[in-house]
Amino acid sequence: MGIIFAIVIYRRFGRTNLALPVFSLGGMRYQESWDRGVATGADSQRNLEATLDRALELGITHVETARGYGTSEAQLGPALARHRRDRFVLQTKVRPSPNAKEFEAQLEESFQLLKVDHLDLFAIHGVNDKDSVDWSLAPGGCLEVVERWRKQGRICHIGFSTHAPRPLILRMIESDRFDYINFHYYYLFQDNLPILAAARRHDMGTFIISPSDKGGRLYRPSARLRALCEPLSPMVFNDLWCLSDPDIHTLSIGAARPTDFDEHMKALPLLADPTPILEPIVKHMEGAYRQAVGDEFARRWFEGLREWDELPGKINVRRILWLRNLVLAYDLLAFAQERYMSMSPDDIWVPGNRAAEFDDAEMVAALPDSPFREQIPEILREAHKMLFNPEVRPQP
Repeated sequence: MGIIFAIVIYRRFGRTNLALPVFSLGGMRYQESWDRGVATGADSQRNLEATLDRALELGITHVETARGYGTSEAQLGPALARHRRDRFVLQTKVRPSPNAKEFEAQLEESFQLLKVDHLDLFAIHGVNDKDSVDWSLAPGGCLEVVERWRKQGRICHIGFSTHAPRPLILRMIESDRFDYINFHYYYLFQDNLPILAAARRHDMGTFIISPSDKGGRLYRPSARLRALCEPLSPMVFNDLWCLSDPDIHTLSIGAARPTDFDEHMKALPLLADPTPILEPIVKHMEGAYRQAVGDEFARRWFEGLREWDELPGKINVRRILWLRNLVLAYDLLAFAQERYMSMSPDDIWVPGNRAAEFDDAEMVAALPDSPFREQIPEILREAHKMLFNPEVRPQP
């Protein structure tokens, strides 16, 4: 199961051979602002330092952030300088660019803000579409910059983070040029199980992005979800479900304050024998899902659904059906509406159009392999009526 230090359990992070805690401190919630240029205040900095200190006290030695997280790097640098460099494993991430020199300049700025001479882990951030894959892997591209920095000793291990469709993620993995991967996979979103298997074949470290936030806003669960997960909280259930798979090495905790670790810690004593407590909860969750959407639809709704950019109006049918199912089964309306309102074909993080307008015949013709192709237009209209709420503000 791993070695124990303080409270947290550690696992080998793939071929990096680093011992990472099963929980990592994610740096996208405790910062002052998502705007990099904002001046940071004393209260915000004290909170960040207290959150970092609490993580280290618990043995959460992996600290990760990104250039894209606003003031996070600028605030984290002074906070980390208060601790010995060998007390933490540090990761940051930078988005790929078609201009490798621009990418390298941004990487240099991240080092300056973090006040370190080397990174234990570096990820090319948000490799979410074909362009960003090409910018990463092309000769003379961003990955070659990072590989050069590794030869210089400034970066120890190279990975990538992604929200991409599976074929693009697999292309990155099969290049065999990455030591680890940051990706989405949790109980309410199991589409990336093949990615987990591919990472295992390449002995890559696996870092799960936002399991409590993008995994259903589990810090604000619906009453129905709470009831289905008893005697655990939905957050602890999801942590335990993820970590019961030894191929998952660490889950990100996007802590906004020192107390945000407390609920997660409840999962750790259960990891020695998770099956007896997980099995009945999974049975309840699966039963509620089948009852809400129907047995056949629960088993096969995702079959034959093409990618959003191959469908009429660039409507992301797969994402919309997933969100609709979560509302029907688990009453996750607030989460589903926020994710729906975030969608845009111009947004590589939450891509695709909403189901506001489309032609039924065109949609049916575009889904020849779906067992539910004749029903999908009406389901999309139902979903749009359920999920469209212009008063909801999209969140990062």
